[in-house]
Amino acid sequence: MSGARDEVQAVVRACALLKAFRYRGEVLGLRELAERTGLSKTTVFRLMRSLVRGGLAERVEKGAYRSLAAPPSNRVVRLGFAAQTDSEFSRQVAQGMERAAAREGVHLITVNNRYSAQTALRNADLLIREGVDLVIEFQTYERVAPIIASKFLEANIPVIALEIPHPGATYFGANNYQAGLIGGRALGRWAKTQWNGEVEQVLLLELPIAGSLPQLRIAGFLAGLRQELPNIDRAVITHLDGKGGFERNLEVVRKHLRRTPKRRTLIGGINDMAVLGAIRAFEEAGAGHLCAGMGQNGIIDARLELRRKGSRLVGTVAYFPERYGDEVIPLALGILQRKPLPSAVFVKHQLLTAENVDLFYPLDVRPQGAIGKA
Repeated sequence: MSGARDEVQAVVRACALLKAFRYRGEVLGLRELAERTGLSKTTVFRLMRSLVRGGLAERVEKGAYRSLAAPPSNRVVRLGFAAQTDSEFSRQVAQGMERAAAREGVHLITVNNRYSAQTALRNADLLIREGVDLVIEFQTYERVAPIIASKFLEANIPVIALEIPHPGATYFGANNYQAGLIGGRALGRWAKTQWNGEVEQVLLLELPIAGSLPQLRIAGFLAGLRQELPNIDRAVITHLDGKGGFERNLEVVRKHLRRTPKRRTLIGGINDMAVLGAIRAFEEAGAGHLCAGMGQNGIIDARLELRRKGSRLVGTVAYFPERYGDEVIPLALGILQRKPLPSAVFVKHQLLTAENVDLFYPLDVRPQGAIGKA
């Protein structure tokens, strides 16, 4: 009689293992199965081996399994998205994520990091309590990235980090050095054509809080200038921390121009808003003709500026944030299915100029609000 009870108990435990797989195609290891069911790893191993033999599961790799039975509740995949929707670039990313999640039939739980390290830390705890299957993390501060990553690691939640690397996470975003190189070469070619290569100053608008990887945009930009303008190091090279925003860069460059002679200046920055703020400062000082800038990101404010007659914005390197969701959501599902995937996925970059901007963005309309508010 006790043997019969043991057999029933074994079936119940086997059913619990099958229910532990939350969606079709999910791959789980012995440790994860043990944590989800409360069974010992030894029991999990024995039962999963039996389920494989019975055709209800398959062994994907050593110690990892996939259920061949349909999830009993057809549970929808739940992805956490820690966004930061306080810029035009970030809003485009968020909108693209929402469209792609709806198309793929996954539930996207979105929180707003609001460009705040403390808010990002609180949101990490919130998404863990929500029990999401994976987190797409978009936050700017390099110094809290290891803390956020460790929280999700301890909760066994995989992470995709947008733009700023997080330890142990899959990176998705810019190939920063390459993007900078594209912009630097283009602006160097412009200076050779328009100024006969005679440049007196290079103004670099940085964002130190974002860490070393985004800083590679600046390094690439300088390398691109040097390729086109071998004597560029004779110019005054000035580094300014503009915090990334239009208003802050406008003010920082205003102060710079008040205390230094006005020179022929090439401007490169961490993003479009930084460069647009700097150009505005030169124009206010009556020195617009002495500057030329190259943006990064290709947001709508920069694209519209390229169309303005007489603009001192030579170009911008586009990242196409509206397309991020089309790649990130499938990437997330692939990670959850334990597919072999790269640890870093780089977006495509394209130089936009006044000559080609209409080819890539023919339907641009300025959003409500003045420049710098986006």
